[in-house]
Amino acid sequence: MNVSSSIIADLETARDGTPLRHPHRPRARYRPLTALRHFRELLKDKENTAEVFRIYDALPSGQFIPRVRALTLSPHGEALRASEPYLPAILDDHDALRRLPEGSVAHAYCDFMEREGLSAAGLVEESEKADQPVYDDLVQWFGFRQRDTHDLMHVLTGYGRDALGEQCVLLFTHGQSPSHGHLLLGYAGSLHLKKLVKSQAPVMKATRQAHRTGKACPALVGLSIRELLTKDLKQARAELNIPEPHWYRECHRIWREEGIDPYDLLAHQPEKQLAAA
Repeated sequence: MNVSSSIIADLETARDGTPLRHPHRPRARYRPLTALRHFRELLKDKENTAEVFRIYDALPSGQFIPRVRALTLSPHGEALRASEPYLPAILDDHDALRRLPEGSVAHAYCDFMEREGLSAAGLVEESEKADQPVYDDLVQWFGFRQRDTHDLMHVLTGYGRDALGEQCVLLFTHGQSPSHGHLLLGYAGSLHLKKLVKSQAPVMKATRQAHRTGKACPALVGLSIRELLTKDLKQARAELNIPEPHWYRECHRIWREEGIDPYDLLAHQPEKQLAAA
């Protein structure tokens, strides 16, 4: 047996032979200064989603591989990979999703994506701008699944795509799958909002509630998304322990009373203050 075949034989694999971790996949390195540099770039343009993926890459979680192993090498994980090999194909088939009952998660998801002009394929394109190599292993399938459920998290939690809503979804995600990347983006982003927008809005209460909700909710990455989409939205939220996002709604209410548009928080800021930020 040559060295290469020996390495392959020693790999942890699923029953179909897919390795847990491809032998060519480099070991993740913890690079906090690199993450901070990409965070500063993201602050300049919050729509530059590629910077988000670069931050995650620079702040790997030591528990990520154990989480991948626990799901993908289980019978449940094997069944998920067989039934849901690639979520964008399911999530972007709005014709099929619209055939599910009114009031379902599927209808709410389609409404959200169409209203915001989004698609699962579009998120894939944004992630590819980070120019990360792709490997045929279980880590890749798990990582893609975490990425592709992001907009579904917005729908299930009730957090919008405004600046605070995005911070809340990031901290909900940390509750589901802890990593310093989610903490940096969620809490540092929230503090940045408080610095720029002088207001009585309880921003930190909103983000902490999102964090707690993510911890209490079963990890979406391990659920059957096909089954979830068929459920009534209110029923799904109850089953997943997702409450009304009270403090997020309260922030929006207070901002509007103060003459601030929650979806354009910086519009009222003086140019000098924005330049200083």
